Order: sequence, then C-alpha cells, then structure tokens
Amino acid sequence: MTITRLDALMREQEHMASTSRKEIEAMQLGKLNALLQREHDRQGFYRDLPASLRSLDDLKALPFTTAEDLAEHGSSMLLLSQSAVERVITERTSGTTGAAKRLFYTAGDLERAVQLFTAGLGELIFPGSVTMICFPFSGPNGLGELIAEAVERLGARPLRVGVGKSYAELAEILQREQPDTFVGMPVPLLSLLRVCGRGSLRRALVSGDACPEAVLRCAEELLGSKLFPHYGSREMALGGAITCSAHAGMHLRENHVIAEIVSPDGAPLPEGEWGELVITTIGMEALPLIRYRTGDRTRILPGPCPCGSTIRRLEIRSRLDATEFLDLENAVFSLPWVADYRPIRKADGLRLEVLTCGAPPLKLPDLGARWSLRPVRPEDRPLIAEKRGFAKPVYLFSSE
Repeated sequence: MTITRLDALMREQEHMASTSRKEIEAMQLGKLNALLQREHDRQGFYRDLPASLRSLDDLKALPFTTAEDLAEHGSSMLLLSQSAVERVITERTSGTTGAAKRLFYTAGDLERAVQLFTAGLGELIFPGSVTMICFPFSGPNGLGELIAEAVERLGARPLRVGVGKSYAELAEILQREQPDTFVGMPVPLLSLLRVCGRGSLRRALVSGDACPEAVLRCAEELLGSKLFPHYGSREMALGGAITCSAHAGMHLRENHVIAEIVSPDGAPLPEGEWGELVITTIGMEALPLIRYRTGDRTRILPGPCPCGSTIRRLEIRSRLDATEFLDLENAVFSLPWVADYRPIRKADGLRLEVLTCGAPPLKLPDLGARWSLRPVRPEDRPLIAEKRGFAKPVYLFSSE
C-alpha cells in the first residue's frame, strides 16, 4: 500500500525531513507562534492574544472564533492589504438575512490549495484519464477552475461539467466523452449512477457535502470501487483533508490546519470521540483564523493510518444542526428505487418529493412523512441545488 501523497507534499512545502508526529507538532507550533506574532504586531482582531505559546496544548486556553465574529469583524482579521488579495468569497451565515462572511485569499493561498487538490486527486487520477468535474465553475480561481488545474497537472483531461445538469445532459456526456473519474458531491454521484448507469466511470472523489453512509455504500456498489471522500471549507481555503488508498479516514492538511474536537460546551475531547471541529489555520496568508468553530460534527481517528502515515485523519458526519436530516438521507437513499428527493415541511407535517428510477414497493417505508412519487424524466435536474448535509435551513418550507 502506498503512503498518502500528502506526506511528500508537506515535507516539500515545510522543508521537513520526515512527517513523524514530533516533527509535525514542532512545525505546527513554529507556524502558530509566527501567526500569533503577526497578529500581535498588527493589533487587529486577535490583538489580545499572547504573542507566543510554549506548547500546542496552550492553544486550548485561547478563546474561540465564531462565524458571527467572522461576519462582523472580517475586515479587521485580514492580515494583508487588499491589493494582495486574489479572490474574495462572500457567504451568508444563515439563510439570506444574516450578516455576510467574507473570506480572502492570496495567490499563495490558492496555489497551495491546487497543490493539495493535486495530491488528493493523484490517489485516483492518472495521466490520460478523463475526469468529469461536477462542481461550480464561477470564473478565475473558482472551485471548479482550481480542481481543473489540478487535474491538468496530473496529465489528465478535465471535463468542466458544473452543477445542475439534467440527466439527459449527463448521459450524453458519459456517452460522448467516456470519463473514467467523477469529482463532485456524493448525492449527485449516486443519482447519476442510478439514473444513467456507471458507463465508463470507474473511480470517484466526493466532497463539498456530507456523505451519508447509505449514499457512500450504494454508490460504491454501483461504481464497483471505493470512494475517495475529501473535506474542505472556505475558511481553510477550500482544501482540508484527503483520502489515501487505505480508505481509512481523511488525512488532515496539518501544515495548514491545527484541528481540535470539542464538546458542546467547548471542552476538549480525545481522539476517537465525536464532537465539533475547531480549526486554527496556520497556513493562510490573507485571513488566518484562530480556534474557529466550524459547526461540523467530526472525530480524529487515533493512531497511524494503515498506509503508514502518521498525519492525523478525520471523519466528518454533518453539520451539528443537521443530524436529523442526515438520518433521513440515510433512510431514503438506502432505497434502490430513489433517484433523488427533497423534504418539504408543511403545516400538516413532512412530505417527501421523490423521483423514482425503479418500481417502488406497494407498501412504502414509514418515515413519519407523506410520500409524493413520480418517475424520473430525462429533463429532470437535482431537486436540491445547494449542499444537503451541510445546508441551512435543513428543510424546505411551504405554506401550501
């Protein structure tokens, strides 16, 4: 089994002799103290924090940063002048009425994201491969564009598919281009496989959303190979953790992110226990965050990976406030005749609008909801355009 490509990338980027736990933690402490000194010198949002720490354990004594802090004070968190910013992403903290978060990236932040994508994609993409990228393409330095750049660096050909294509359009792409690799969110992959068939696809990387166990299991059965889940967020410059050939959790980009897992009251939790992921982004040039509460339900897997790496590994489930929705996703997508669905909360209860790709049973499962079924059509598109397991609000609402 080959060790994760992230090992070599971290050694190259940080000029490390090895990626032993001792060297990783020494590197992290050095970068953390350099960040604290920058913050102290600048006297911005983090001006009250100490200029250095004696150990990584001392980080746990510092206050948390929240999404609300980022929305309200993002400009004072920026460590560089606006002229050094290559890209800005604006995101609402809740729905469309909350304060907007603004995330800033330098050219260096974006280049290192592409390098991480190249390491992660290199586990499943090879020279000559054809890769369909089912993420948004929003212009220069958008997520889809950065992934396409990584695919090209591996000597493969990217298909800029984007999101929201109909099943007829996807089937035509599969037939015409014969891609062997899929890169996109997990539910669209499962829907594609169930409606259009596997075709030439042999491998898939899923990211950008929670991956329920039922979706992962069913997609792997149809694809005939293990999926490669990845994790990232805008707060950590899009890339955070990648899966290696061992398929035993996602290796954390530890030269960019220090990860902690905390309980609901903020107390540190040991490796192996589920809690909230807290990140300190020691590799960000433009807008580093210190002890940022992500709201993602996560655990750190104990011990080294079967691939031989000692780089820490994560498992991600969902948003902390989306566990009920994740249970529903598992129940519905475990049904092989479901192509796609969306839950709608009405005054009289929950309704499930379902597109079917096979004959449903005469007696439908009792999920505490009313079912509304119709066969999928070639012109149908995804019923939920945004993220699912990490989306807010969890349900669509209707007063009809």
